[in-house]
Amino acid sequence: MEALRENEAEEKEEEKKAFKIGDELQDLEEKLSKIQVHIPNIHEFDWSSVDTSQLPASYKINSAKEKMMLHIAANFRRQYTHLCPDRKELFLHPLNECGVEKFVSTTVRPTLLPYPDLYNWDGCARFVSDYLTMEPLPNPIEPPSSLFSPTTILKYQRGNCFDFSMLLCSLLIGVGYDAYCVYGYATREICMMDETREVCPLLKKSKEAQKETVKEKTEKYAVKPPRDLRSKFELQQAAKKEAEIQVAKQKKQEEEEERIMEAEKPKPDSLYGLRVHAWVLVLSGKREVPESFFIDPFTAKSYSTTDGHFLGIEALWNHVNYWVNMQSCLNGCKDLIFDLGNPLRWEFMLLGADKPLLLLPNEEEEEELADEDLDNLDKEEEEKGSDMPPSWVDPIQISLKEFETRCPQGKKVIHYKKAKLEKWAPYLNSNGLVERLTVFEDQDCTKVLEVTQWFKNREDLLEMRQVNKITEVTTEYFGPGHALGLKAHVYKSMNPETERTMEFYNETRVDGLRKRVENAREMTEYFAGRSDFLYYRHTNFGKRTKRAQILVANPDANARPIMQIKECFHRNLEKPANEDVAERIFMISEERILLTYHLQENYITASKREFIKRADVDNKGNKIIMTPDMCLNYQVGSSQEDKKLIHLYKMMLKLMEEEKRLKHQVWESGTEVLEILKIREEEEGANKLTVSIYDTERNEKGKKQREAMERQMQEERQRQDEQDLDYLAPFIIQMGNIEKMTKWQALRLKEDCLTDFKYRLIDKANIIQLRFEKETQELQKKQQWYQQNQLSMTVEDEEAYIAYCSDAMFRIRILEMRLNRHKETAPQKYIALEEKLCKDPRLSEYLKLYA
Repeated sequence: MEALRENEAEEKEEEKKAFKIGDELQDLEEKLSKIQVHIPNIHEFDWSSVDTSQLPASYKINSAKEKMMLHIAANFRRQYTHLCPDRKELFLHPLNECGVEKFVSTTVRPTLLPYPDLYNWDGCARFVSDYLTMEPLPNPIEPPSSLFSPTTILKYQRGNCFDFSMLLCSLLIGVGYDAYCVYGYATREICMMDETREVCPLLKKSKEAQKETVKEKTEKYAVKPPRDLRSKFELQQAAKKEAEIQVAKQKKQEEEEERIMEAEKPKPDSLYGLRVHAWVLVLSGKREVPESFFIDPFTAKSYSTTDGHFLGIEALWNHVNYWVNMQSCLNGCKDLIFDLGNPLRWEFMLLGADKPLLLLPNEEEEEELADEDLDNLDKEEEEKGSDMPPSWVDPIQISLKEFETRCPQGKKVIHYKKAKLEKWAPYLNSNGLVERLTVFEDQDCTKVLEVTQWFKNREDLLEMRQVNKITEVTTEYFGPGHALGLKAHVYKSMNPETERTMEFYNETRVDGLRKRVENAREMTEYFAGRSDFLYYRHTNFGKRTKRAQILVANPDANARPIMQIKECFHRNLEKPANEDVAERIFMISEERILLTYHLQENYITASKREFIKRADVDNKGNKIIMTPDMCLNYQVGSSQEDKKLIHLYKMMLKLMEEEKRLKHQVWESGTEVLEILKIREEEEGANKLTVSIYDTERNEKGKKQREAMERQMQEERQRQDEQDLDYLAPFIIQMGNIEKMTKWQALRLKEDCLTDFKYRLIDKANIIQLRFEKETQELQKKQQWYQQNQLSMTVEDEEAYIAYCSDAMFRIRILEMRLNRHKETAPQKYIALEEKLCKDPRLSEYLKLYA
């Protein structure tokens, strides 16, 4: 009977346990089902979605003075339309980002930013061109209906030509230039920022000065040349034939140039003269500007006011007034005179803020002006300046990080004629690359001729690298402070004993080495600023023998046999010319030493001396003493006596010691080359960047990265340790490491383990969901970037974008599949763990007894 009761109790307990497990599984499935993911859709950037909730009140309402300005503008528009019915409507008060009409002059906000690069017009233009992304006008023949503030344009880093011009004009006026926003017409290439037919500014080199042909002086007494016995008729026929060949070549070359020009000629523009564009005008006078010029804000290039790219001007404005062009633009801007104080040429809107005449006053006007009261002039200027309402735009602020990043997402690509220029923000690339110019041979940019790279903040001080793809020659330029004073390095291969040229900062070197040219058979060194007046050393090497090739394995041994060493010296005025060596040659293979001295005054030949080295002992073992035939002299000036043999002997011994020293120096030079090559390979492999101690942001970021890496490594070690530990150990430790377990403790241990596993399964599903959302956000950002840059992208960029989208969608679908599979396998894993716990030898006995 007792056995039957025990069996019934076990069955009831198993039923309860089954119900409990079923409830837990149902709870797990419910929580997992709440986690949902959705495949993103492509959305284009919409200016109507700009967040205006945080903008100040000046963006959303007009002050009383602004309303008065709008009434004046409306009245001016009516009069202009009545007097000039054939002219296009003026661009006066477009809507801002909050849908409020604002006068264009009040949108200009003069600003001086605390960056030295923005103190000149070219720096401001380059910043605006790099920082913003170009958007074409919705209607190419009409001005935009809205004009956003420069602060909003900076926030979203995109805008049309009017947005570019307003921001650039604000910066230029802030640094003291007489700048104006111009509304007019330009060519298709200017409006669409098409520079594919323009030569890259980095490739424009100054014209080399033509070498003047020096006429050979005919000496009075000269040997007559031999008589020419060739046939004059044959010479004439040959010259005639050569001339015909040259004419044919020149004609063929001209035809080829015409064909290339015709192929590169842009297609006719159906909207020529109608395309609306905005740019910046800088007038002469302020900031020592000698001549007025235009600035295209898209490309940051300056143009003359008579340039043919600009086809006409409707109006221009700054933060003070608004002017309408009353001159004819039939000849583009070539005939326009920018005398804004002349109402016959430029009709201004505000009477009290007219532009003074740009013509220079005569002496009488200067005297009258000097007699006027300065206080009255100041009052008049204050009254004139009070007519225009103050700008409604917030102060323009650009953080240091934004100023350094510049390009949207840190990268920008510009296509020129047979060239491509890529720009990156500092520290964006691990190797410090900030600019790369690729020059192509053809117009389609398929065959690369040369690649030039510029670097910044590199630890090895590499600043520029040029790679010629035709000759395979690489040229590297370094800043001051590199190891061993390296300045430039020209090479084809990094293998030792190959053709290369190294230039050094000789001021930082003890030996004054300026340049070293080396190949397998020669080494030439140039020096400067040495106390011994040495400026040139040339070493010739012989072929290696088999024994020498074995010694190459030893890096300390110079396996190349030295055949000859030649040195040249500057004049030492402290010595007589016939004792000051100008050139010495150590002919090691021939056992000879040649000396050539500097020229004496009033002499046309120099003294020379040759030493012939012999063995110290002869065949019989007798010591050889210096003999006259061991030294050959040519002494300039017969009155001077030759040196005695003892002096010549001492000189030869000194030269032999000097020869040994030179051999060692040549060996040191070869060792230094090997050391430089080794250092350069290590530097290229490391690609370390330097961060200024004042750059607290990047230093803090590096500190956080190190802490994150250390934390990740520590978590990885803990994860590996946990895999080796018992899965019940944490729960047993929580219960106090009891030696003998009761039934209740065993049941509680089992429940705690299952509960912890259930939450781990839920956390894993949440992690998969977070990764899914992250991939989705990155894809959306990439799609927005494509919408911004699709007009200026190349075929390679579009292919890269399509490949990225394909990979991103593949990862998103994989994450979705992982989440669905996790939802299916999680209950099975839970049941498997429950069965494993029931079979565990530490719990099975108590669970059975409990049952």
